[in-house]
Amino acid sequence: MSTPSARHTLRRLTLIVALQWTGATLGLPLLPLFLEHRGGTPTIVGFVMAAFFVAGVLTQFGLGHVADRFGRRRVLITSLIVYGLASMTFILPVSAPWFALSRAVQGSAAGAIEVASLSAVASLFQEHERGRAISRILAAQLFGIAIGPLIGVATSVRDLGVAFFVTGLVSLIAATQTLRTDLGDKAYDPSPLPRLQWTSQVVGALVAASAAGLTVGVYEACWSLLMNAHHASTLEIRLSWTAFALPWVLLSRAGGWLADHANRRVMALVGLVNGAGFLALYPHIHNNVLLVALGSLESIGTSLSVPSISSLLTQGAVDRELSRRQGLYATANTASLALAASVSGFLFSLNPALPFTIIALVSTSLAASTLWWWRHVRGSIRPRGTTT
Repeated sequence: MSTPSARHTLRRLTLIVALQWTGATLGLPLLPLFLEHRGGTPTIVGFVMAAFFVAGVLTQFGLGHVADRFGRRRVLITSLIVYGLASMTFILPVSAPWFALSRAVQGSAAGAIEVASLSAVASLFQEHERGRAISRILAAQLFGIAIGPLIGVATSVRDLGVAFFVTGLVSLIAATQTLRTDLGDKAYDPSPLPRLQWTSQVVGALVAASAAGLTVGVYEACWSLLMNAHHASTLEIRLSWTAFALPWVLLSRAGGWLADHANRRVMALVGLVNGAGFLALYPHIHNNVLLVALGSLESIGTSLSVPSISSLLTQGAVDRELSRRQGLYATANTASLALAASVSGFLFSLNPALPFTIIALVSTSLAASTLWWWRHVRGSIRPRGTTT
């Protein structure tokens, strides 16, 4: 069983992640309009928005290596500070292209925060408890996504720089909380890192990360466009994101319990196919209230499966390998997200259903391939190491 110290650290990490994601999403829905207000053309706006994801792809595995080498706590503190300072630059009176650098720094720092926090949880909890612990961190992220845009709803496009400055302050507050948090690796270990294990289990987790990232990429690029095409109000668009996030927060413990008691391979596959199915369905629904309701139903399936995927990623890993595995996972997820987002806008211009249908088919194919990658992987973990 987990120790009281591990449970205390999990509570603090949950608070830190919730604070950071709440701040990060305060002004995010209106960022493209803010960049346009600062003189950005559609091309420049796309470049600035893409900088966040490109930076994440380029740095997440390297930062996972740094976390394994020098400690997750150091990486988490540094990343929260860097993210906070980068966010504060949006208050500067500069033109839109300059913010590409700010977004790139934010992207690198955000990736490091995710890698360090999730690998810390995996290190602190035994494999048969890991699903429930990871689900708490994922729920904290979704909690921030759910309430951040609503807290920032009163912010105008002109004053969005102030919202990002507040984002920076929130991130710095989260960093101060991390200073007092023991992630289990305070002492520097100068010994060489163990070799990263490239197994079919790890490859399967990366494939699952890519399948999930593809679906999210379509939403990043086309969800608001789809609802706008159906004459949705800005409030309805904001509420659709919140409606997706809240069921995940509420059911996070159930998803974690299933990861620790059911077959993780089955739960992961069901969740991926569930996401692809809803993705293919959305463009054929022309009622905005029904779209929001369906988003909540999709969230239920996702919330019950993501902890299983994350648990499979870390299953069997040694302690000083966890951050690199998490870095690989984040890289695969972010890269596929960026790829889907980059092509979805063009496909949407040809036919609104195209990006949803094509990516759903690709995502389903990747999900099905996990049956091969995970065919020899233990799906169920028991406290004494017994399997089913």
